[in-house]
Amino acid sequence: MSTALSISNLTHSYGNRITLEDLSFSVRKGEFFIIIGPNGSGKTTLMKVSAGIEKYQKGRIDIFDKSDRRYSRKELARVVAYVPQTFPVDFPFTVKEVVMMGRSPHLGMLGFERDHDQKITEAAMTFTQIDGLAERKMDRISGGERQRAIIARAICQEPRIILLDEPTASLDLAHQIRIMDLMERLKEEKGVTIVMVSHDVNLAALYADTLLILKEGLSVGMGPPREVLTFENLEKAYGCILLVDQSPLGALPRITPVPRKFIRVSREKKQPQANR
Repeated sequence: MSTALSISNLTHSYGNRITLEDLSFSVRKGEFFIIIGPNGSGKTTLMKVSAGIEKYQKGRIDIFDKSDRRYSRKELARVVAYVPQTFPVDFPFTVKEVVMMGRSPHLGMLGFERDHDQKITEAAMTFTQIDGLAERKMDRISGGERQRAIIARAICQEPRIILLDEPTASLDLAHQIRIMDLMERLKEEKGVTIVMVSHDVNLAALYADTLLILKEGLSVGMGPPREVLTFENLEKAYGCILLVDQSPLGALPRITPVPRKFIRVSREKKQPQANR
């Protein structure tokens, strides 16, 4: 399978603070690739650098075997779409207007939409099941609906890769599943490569073809969830006790955080045995 995104010896820093250090990995075309890790591990920076929003100091990024430096901003936007953590709703845009913004890389110099752009916009809203919200203002819809509108905008770019920075954050369980199922459909039905940052380790285990665990800008492990989500890797990344067993849904790992009170109870139960 060919490579969609290749990161080689990537280093990024803000002043003296290194956020990504000599990082290397590749994402296969048509893959659902999820990045997890604690706060401050460099996940958002990695998304922004890969999307061309921020510059990196060292290394190389190749997108479909072509250096990112050889893409113009408009060319890159036709290949890679970026979905940020939040979208400003200060301006009273309708859902359709926001989704139509995704056509910008494909418009001519005058920036006028054609019938073709309208059809793609409508198709993206139908695909994300927000076509009934077309004339609603973005600040008058729910968080889950807003997230699907932003994803529809990314689909409107007709990209080959979609980068998403924690798209399920602050959403309830039903909306989380809808977003993840939507990403799965994009991969299966449209062949789009999905690269996503997530804080939910269990959701990542259920959906990812490949997982990358980051900590302080370094890779802790990468591979299929069942190989990467081990007690050792998770303890190294998160610095807390986590139980890893098999999910009831199949041969996938399930992660359970262990609260301090259960650790105390466990130690108290073992203490009498140790005194014998």
